[in-house]
Amino acid sequence: MKKQFLEAGQIVNTHGVRGELKIVPWCDSAEFLCRFDTLYIDKTPVKVLSARPHKGNVLAALEGVGDVNEAMRLKGKTVFIDRTNVVLPEGRHFLADLMGLDVIDADSGERLGVVADVLTPPAHEVYVVKGAHEYMIPAVDEFLVETNVEGGYIKVRLIEGMQTDV
Repeated sequence: MKKQFLEAGQIVNTHGVRGELKIVPWCDSAEFLCRFDTLYIDKTPVKVLSARPHKGNVLAALEGVGDVNEAMRLKGKTVFIDRTNVVLPEGRHFLADLMGLDVIDADSGERLGVVADVLTPPAHEVYVVKGAHEYMIPAVDEFLVETNVEGGYIKVRLIEGMQTDV
């Protein structure tokens, strides 16, 4: 079952004396996180008064946080977004939805394991698949044949060198 609320970042510090917060985004970009009118902290909706990207992070003013002391109380908290407020482009998925999916070799039909982690280096995502062996599969069309989140699987085409525990 898909989670309605997804981890989107962490409040790491305050910014200035008026209660602005510095948030490290855990999503595609700071700009993506800035699009939300409401964030969720400790399962409570909090209205975003303003948000702007700053050096890869987000500087945000939240309703009810009017000074640096109020902002300090939120330091270290995780911010969540509501998936119902997001329309993803065709072919894109939330990383949380990929975790635990079965990974199947498209040629042999063999189950290779499950998505255990998704690495996000600058070029493209890499799926870490764990089963009898461990594989690192770049998330590019050359290797991803089919991603079916509702069906619970990803079909891949492997090449030599993807198995990491030889």
